[in-house]
Amino acid sequence: MPKKASGPNSQLLRPAYLCRMQIAASEIAELLGGKLEGDPAALVSRPGKIEEGGTDALTFLANPRYEQFAYEVPAAVLLAADDFRPSKPLAARALIRVPDVYEAVRFLLARFDQNRHQGNGIDRTAVVHPSANVAEGVSMGAYAVVEAGAGIGKGTVIYPQVYVGRNVQIGDNCVLYPGVRIYHDCVIGNNCTLHANVVIGSDGFGFAPQPDGSYRKINQIGNVVIEDEVEIGANTTIDRATMGSTIVRRGAKLDNLVMVAHNVEIGANTVVAAQAGFAGSTRIGKSCRIGGQSGFVGHITVADGAQVQAQSGVAASIGEKGSAVYGSPALPYSQYLRAYAVFKRLPELLRKLTKLEKKVYSDEGGN
Repeated sequence: MPKKASGPNSQLLRPAYLCRMQIAASEIAELLGGKLEGDPAALVSRPGKIEEGGTDALTFLANPRYEQFAYEVPAAVLLAADDFRPSKPLAARALIRVPDVYEAVRFLLARFDQNRHQGNGIDRTAVVHPSANVAEGVSMGAYAVVEAGAGIGKGTVIYPQVYVGRNVQIGDNCVLYPGVRIYHDCVIGNNCTLHANVVIGSDGFGFAPQPDGSYRKINQIGNVVIEDEVEIGANTTIDRATMGSTIVRRGAKLDNLVMVAHNVEIGANTVVAAQAGFAGSTRIGKSCRIGGQSGFVGHITVADGAQVQAQSGVAASIGEKGSAVYGSPALPYSQYLRAYAVFKRLPELLRKLTKLEKKVYSDEGGN
């Protein structure tokens, strides 16, 4: 496991640490608590994919399908699991063994990336209302707008052309990428990331049919609440509630192009892949995994830990925790696979059935 920023190695975690963009294999091994084999002085300037490598790259092997590249593609350092046993000489100058390769990579990538959001204060073209409360250390790019009564927490980075509406509250250490729009009265927690062109708090899709066939708008007077540690992908939209709040709970991760309708609740630590959509007042439990292009009708509940395969259409509540569904309308996962196996064989089964009918007809003398 990666070491914490304490003791004699804490200087390795200072912001300047990987700004040098050059670090020795011995330092990486010490930082990760890994076992070093090979050249301790091998210098790393960047992370790299194992199939591309490079003499200054740090690569990793977590999937056995990529093992051949460990012998063929040069690298400065290769990360691998403790139980990795090379069958040939490695192309990397150094090997570092760690208990969990993915966790080690995640940790190091965060260090390579840690200075991306360093800002330079508030740009002179940004427009901040006098009644807005902007905390210390906030960075704000060109042509950003912060309306009356809004609050921005310390260390938050607001990229150019972001709009923060009236009375919006944004927590500490958030990142809002270019073009994010947050409508009035919405709340964003701490340590949240909103990617380009995310829209928070647009009106819910509420219209009342009239006797003449037209529709009259139902005013949407609620808001959206995004709790801490949430990441929302580019071009995702989250509609404000008709009354009350549309809620994305702590630690949830939404991909690009996700649609969350009014009064929906997405549970804590749930992950949602691209192009999924949730109709109004649906409740998604915690720690669910939602595949891309999945669709959910309104006013249903999905139990904690549910897994919804890509392109599934969920038309009824899922009551069993940890269950997996597939298809449209979605069926229990194993049932769908059995049904689909039969579906693929329908032409063959039809031929056999027709042949059997003819034989029975012939055996009965045509009667």
